[in-house]
Amino acid sequence: MTTSPVDTQADPGTARYPNRPGIALAVIAACQLMVVLDATIVNIALPHIQEALSFSTTDLSWVLSAYTLTFGGLLLLGGRAGDILGRRRVFLTGILLFTLASLLGGFAQEPWQLLAARALQGAGGAIASPTSLALITTTFPEGPERNRAFGVFAAVSAGGGAIGLLAGGMLTEWLDWRWVFFVNVPIGLLIAFLTPRFINESERHPGRFDLAGALSSTLGMAALVYGFIRASEEGWKDSLTIGSFIAAVILLAAFAVVESRAREPITPLRMFADRNRSGTYVIMLSLAAAMFGMFFFIVLFVQNVLGYTPIRAGLAFLPVTLAIGVGAGLAQRLLPVLGPKPFMVTGAALTGTGLFWLTFIEPDSSYLSGVLGPMVTFGFGMGLNFVTLTLTAVSGVAQHEAGAASGLLNATQQVGGSLGLSILVTVFGTASRNEGERQVPDFLAHATPEQKAAFLKEKQLPAPWSHDVLTAGISSAFTAAVAMALIALVTAVTVIRVRKSDLEALSGKAEAAGPVA
Repeated sequence: MTTSPVDTQADPGTARYPNRPGIALAVIAACQLMVVLDATIVNIALPHIQEALSFSTTDLSWVLSAYTLTFGGLLLLGGRAGDILGRRRVFLTGILLFTLASLLGGFAQEPWQLLAARALQGAGGAIASPTSLALITTTFPEGPERNRAFGVFAAVSAGGGAIGLLAGGMLTEWLDWRWVFFVNVPIGLLIAFLTPRFINESERHPGRFDLAGALSSTLGMAALVYGFIRASEEGWKDSLTIGSFIAAVILLAAFAVVESRAREPITPLRMFADRNRSGTYVIMLSLAAAMFGMFFFIVLFVQNVLGYTPIRAGLAFLPVTLAIGVGAGLAQRLLPVLGPKPFMVTGAALTGTGLFWLTFIEPDSSYLSGVLGPMVTFGFGMGLNFVTLTLTAVSGVAQHEAGAASGLLNATQQVGGSLGLSILVTVFGTASRNEGERQVPDFLAHATPEQKAAFLKEKQLPAPWSHDVLTAGISSAFTAAVAMALIALVTAVTVIRVRKSDLEALSGKAEAAGPVA
């Protein structure tokens, strides 16, 4: 009598169909695509979310920051959980949490409900994303097969941004903004269904959870971001603004103390002892801050000022995605010849140039004259840095710590993006408020009685005055973003010292550690 493989399984961690690597890779890649895609799919829907749930422009940035803060803050903890509890189990938990949060976000009726769902999404993504990469090493044997799997994973990570922009545009225009969240539900459930059938459980490793470090860092950064956004609306003397900054200082100081004393810290402080690695983290922090701001404000400009539909807005961002891909490919090909420093310096300079170009944006700027050129310049510069920063982050790191080093770079990107966006939103809020006050007399002199009545009721200027207010705020925000790019440039010039021999010796291991999402 012949028994089925299901009946003879002795180990409950063994997949029901363990010899289907193609399907296993599709499941892992689908998870990574969903998590990476979610960072951009919501961008295109922001104007519609703002209108439906009555967000202010400054508060609207929390729709992005609530996700990236929890994602970046808990990313390293998610990777540690996979090692201790089993990667497949933790992977499933993250997927189900992300799916539930997406469902709640789609049904949100109040701003706080959407922000809570976004934070929960970030937590689910932080649990699922690092374990999805680690599952490749569990599922595929070392050699060409694993290298191909990493190649697919990297391609999905790199292309997820563009797919998210297009998908967000189509879902928002053809259905409703809520579908940028609902679309995750069937995908997440399908991944959860297939995972135990095609992916084996990994071996568990003893260890400790650094919950105190994860919570203090995440809450500290959230308080810091809230302080900046609060200041943009209520001023620097507001009691909640001051209280938020005080809480941030206390929590982040507590995080440093916890990490210095923890036996197994979530952020090993020894990673910052090397000047090259510390410089790499500063550059990523600065460039991510500028990148998040560029996407946020250009989305508002092309839809609110140029009048683009969501789909057209998504297509408008394709050139920057292509430019990032070209820059990354060029850097990867020439790094062994030139070393990382030329790419860091050139990349930061081009990024700053693109941002400086965007400071000249005006209400009558067109996509071709005011947006396309700066975005392509910016994207090419970012592409030169993505691969370079990832490789440099693991240069000189022991093989067993390469994952922690690249994971810390990923976390730096997410947290830097949230912090940077909050600073840029603060600059935007102050500049747009001042411009609005200057526009009121002209509005009252030329507006129709109906426009004046609507202004008294809604306290918002209509077009074309609102376009002047929005672009004045955006231009000022990009001026601050230029300063962030300059920090990256100065750091690249003065701090980074990496020998080509180090890069050549570690480039294979660095790529295996995975791309920056």
